[in-house]
Amino acid sequence: MNKPLLLRGGRLVTMDGARRILDADVLIEDGRIKKVGRSDSRTVGQKPTTIDCTGLVILPGLVQAHIHLCQTLFRGLADDLSLENWLAKRIWPLEAAHTEDSIHASAMLGAAELLLGGTTAILDMETVRHTGAAFEALESIGLRATAGKCLMDAPSNPKSLREPADRALTESSDLCARWHGAAGGRLRYCFAPRFAPSCTGPLLRAVSDLAEQSGAIVHTHAAETPLELNTVKRETGHDEIAYLDSVGISGPRTALAHCVWVDQDGIARLARQETNVVHCPSSNLKLGSGVAPIPEMLAAGCRVAIGADGAPCNNRLDGFAEMRLAALVHKPRLGPEVMPAARVLELATLGGARALGLESEIGSIEAGKRADLIVLDLDGPHAQPEDGGADLVSRVVYSARAADVRHVVVDGRIVVRDGVLKTADLSKIRATANREARRLRRAAGIDG
Repeated sequence: MNKPLLLRGGRLVTMDGARRILDADVLIEDGRIKKVGRSDSRTVGQKPTTIDCTGLVILPGLVQAHIHLCQTLFRGLADDLSLENWLAKRIWPLEAAHTEDSIHASAMLGAAELLLGGTTAILDMETVRHTGAAFEALESIGLRATAGKCLMDAPSNPKSLREPADRALTESSDLCARWHGAAGGRLRYCFAPRFAPSCTGPLLRAVSDLAEQSGAIVHTHAAETPLELNTVKRETGHDEIAYLDSVGISGPRTALAHCVWVDQDGIARLARQETNVVHCPSSNLKLGSGVAPIPEMLAAGCRVAIGADGAPCNNRLDGFAEMRLAALVHKPRLGPEVMPAARVLELATLGGARALGLESEIGSIEAGKRADLIVLDLDGPHAQPEDGGADLVSRVVYSARAADVRHVVVDGRIVVRDGVLKTADLSKIRATANREARRLRRAAGIDG
């Protein structure tokens, strides 16, 4: 049990129901927000650790609902390629070359970047092997994560990653039994079929059943490119969103990354299902996939979150960069009023919390919620001059950077203080990651 923690004197962007911006303290006990308001440490049962947040901004931790930690070591190795070549020539050979050690190193590097940049919770898809090593890394470093083993059983998959459905599902079930709810609930499991073309219909139906039985969520990709849509149409006779729905991959416990190529009927279906869509603007631009119709989805009532995707298609796991881009990229098509800053911040906090099935636990600063909080220092010239409270959200979305993060709290535990990672040695993470990345490149036959 962590000692009580008091964040004193900050400017709070609460993201509560009234979207209040307050000058207040945040008192944290037993991993949860005990009180939002002025607090006298003398009235707290056990004297709290106090962090002076005077002049700083306190936000709910950012939630990224589509990440591939297993790909962090591939950063810079797959640039300027179409999605299909990116997968076939780089990502799949590198994933196949992973060992337990390299998966652990990749997860540690990615998680360190995320925490230092103000992301406190993620939805993560690993590769087909060694997912337990990623969970071990996440357990030690302190990030809140829902993660799952990638499932790929279709004959069209590369032999190095293809698995029989029964073996893949058995391993997934075992991982779920081990990790779903671990670390006091900070770690959770998701079932993660890679995307419809990589999975058979029986596997997808089994995934839907297993997720419902275990109370887990389903995390997959959908409608990322026209080729993907055409492949699903040719093999199943259905539009991809309709096909996924037919095999049970839909609804509030499903997160579909990308959804770039979704028509009006698909948007209406996603809204009706309450399926979570994860907007990945940097990845979709870098791979040339397109721009998802997020404003139309929001207008239709879709549930939308934000994610950076993976390091080799971004190349940063930076929630602030994704927010800024999500706010900007739709304006040339629909006008400057579309995707205002307040809406984008909602997607990066509450929207992500919904996608993870944790809307009652994280995403806002309210008494009773888990204490996942970040503290920003906006004194840098890029975020000046100071504005009134009404404009603070715009400063956060349009001006703030990951480097502005000073403190990070996850589950009531200080994981970053004064910009320094407290739960692991960053120099060791870096050295191990570089060693394992060199081995991976050799094993995959990639010079880099």
